[in-house]
Amino acid sequence: MGSAKNTTSAQRKARIEEMRKAERSRERRTRILTITASAVVVVGLVVGGVVLVRSQSDKSDTSASDSKGGGSGHFVAGKDGVRTWSGKLTRNHVTKTVKYPMEPPVGGDHNQVWMNCNGDVYTKQVNNMNAVHSLEHGAVWVTYNSKAPDADVKALSEKVKKTPYTLMSPVEDQKDPIMLSAWGKQRTVTSASDPAVNTFFSEFVQGKQTPEPGAACTNGLSQ
Repeated sequence: MGSAKNTTSAQRKARIEEMRKAERSRERRTRILTITASAVVVVGLVVGGVVLVRSQSDKSDTSASDSKGGGSGHFVAGKDGVRTWSGKLTRNHVTKTVKYPMEPPVGGDHNQVWMNCNGDVYTKQVNNMNAVHSLEHGAVWVTYNSKAPDADVKALSEKVKKTPYTLMSPVEDQKDPIMLSAWGKQRTVTSASDPAVNTFFSEFVQGKQTPEPGAACTNGLSQ
């Protein structure tokens, strides 16, 4: 009997020890799984945060730098000599330099501050990004290069000074001596006396093409 009791007791102790080992093993597995899961969550949060920051940065850079005036497109010439930009012109306010696909630009992303365009005549080249904002407000932008006759420059400047929602400035890189631009619209004129000047002003100063009709042309930049 004694031997049987000892055997039973030993078996019970062995069983208890096996159960304890099994419990310790489960606890170790649980701790490992918990640590692993926590690490995965942390890594996921870090990676997600990095992706989000990069995504926002890329989005910001795309809209603020190396933008081409809101996307691809080209001018379509009308019978009246006015060329209309075929692509969509975006209107985001950005801080970095925008590379426009036309010169002078007729729209696209631009600086949040406009050039004063209440009949303002600038003798030095203005920032395209500020001038484009003026076009968004419905202004007509008269530009010229060094090939334009002085008499035409003077006559056009007098006309601009008398016309609200217009501005004028030199743009040396433009392809023709005298050009007129509005939002999404542009044409070349032969001289200050070209009848197309009055026609362009009548149609596009606060015309139907204006994205923000009635927006201010004062209290902006005056160079």
